[in-house]
Amino acid sequence: MKDRVESTDIVIVGAGIAGLSTSLGLHRLGLGSLVLETSDCLRVTGFAYLTWPNGWKALDALGIADTLRQQHELLQGLVAISIITGRPTSQISFTNGQENSSGGGTHEVRSVGRKLLLETLANELPHGTIRFNSKVVLIEEDGYSKLIHLADGSVIRTKVLIGCDGVNSVVAKWLGLQEATFIGRATIRGLASFEEGEDHRFGSSFLQLFGKGCRSGFVPCNKKTVHWFFQYNSATLPEEEEPSKLKQYVLDNLGEKAPKEVIDVVKKTNLGSIISSPLRTRMPWKVYFGNIYRNNVSVAGDALHSMTPDIGQGACAALEDGIILARCLGQALLSSSENPTSKSVFEDEVISDREEEDMYFRVEEGLDKFARERRWRSLDLITTAYYMGSIQQGSGRVINYVRDNFLSSYLTRVLLRRTEFDCGKL
Repeated sequence: MKDRVESTDIVIVGAGIAGLSTSLGLHRLGLGSLVLETSDCLRVTGFAYLTWPNGWKALDALGIADTLRQQHELLQGLVAISIITGRPTSQISFTNGQENSSGGGTHEVRSVGRKLLLETLANELPHGTIRFNSKVVLIEEDGYSKLIHLADGSVIRTKVLIGCDGVNSVVAKWLGLQEATFIGRATIRGLASFEEGEDHRFGSSFLQLFGKGCRSGFVPCNKKTVHWFFQYNSATLPEEEEPSKLKQYVLDNLGEKAPKEVIDVVKKTNLGSIISSPLRTRMPWKVYFGNIYRNNVSVAGDALHSMTPDIGQGACAALEDGIILARCLGQALLSSSENPTSKSVFEDEVISDREEEDMYFRVEEGLDKFARERRWRSLDLITTAYYMGSIQQGSGRVINYVRDNFLSSYLTRVLLRRTEFDCGKL
């Protein structure tokens, strides 16, 4: 049996944003990794992500930001409109040149296509880094290593295991993190594509609509595509619906006060470009006090801080994780940077028991540092997203009045402050 066990130094479970950014960060530092992906190809559902300044800092650190900038337009600002009154409740510029943290200022914001982001990350990795059709079914201890059992019967021994396998993470369950909880809301997403000569008429602003227990957003990715979402309250887990029914539900609930260009975008969306999903979050105190890591195992991305999309930070936080996790592991596993010929402690093919033990504790030290850096940030993002969503989708007369007249601008400033985080360099 042992002859059939494959050995590799660092295994990352999940080829999503967190997994690929961690792997690329490690690669930039000279550390190889193996990324296990359950699907038979990159998972590109979800269409697009709002990528805020903190996300662009991470992409800059990975060296792929300029490639993505060339293919996505810079958003000029955010406009929030009440579908009850039809009037704007707040307007904030992303590019007015003010350097502050009060909600105004210069903020680089673009809507980035998920497919393009994942492909850009994957294309920067060495051939063979991602192994598809690799579903993890069991994790076992084996001295200073972990044994990863796959659904096809193969086994991989690794010195470092990182779970970036999403909301239903196998690695998070092994660590004992509480499963993400359904919060009584669901979302419908779509991507509208316009042909040559057509105009989506959104300009370069992120448009949000609030009221009647619903929240929606319309974001131009470039001159020909608009990504949109529609969130609604749901007492039970929504069943899978046909795209035609989802589309009609959105049109029926946008309200008579919704701008015409909003209605046109939804009508323009092909049925194959509409999906729905329930919203889940990991309770913030469970993340803060839970096991983000144990020994040589840790989690990142949605496996760590699954949150509602109300502040658009899921993808950006995953990119932050990738940079910080790669840096922490690099500092633990690479020789002193003062030595120009610094090398990985993994480079020796044969190591003694004492060296293996030392490596084990260095990995644990690196993951402990990662956990200390990410606990408070994760708690802050999860909590902010949950309460902002609850306020934005409130349906009572009092909450509608207070939100539209007093809270809208404040909530936008709160959102922008969360985007000013700097994950640093590799």
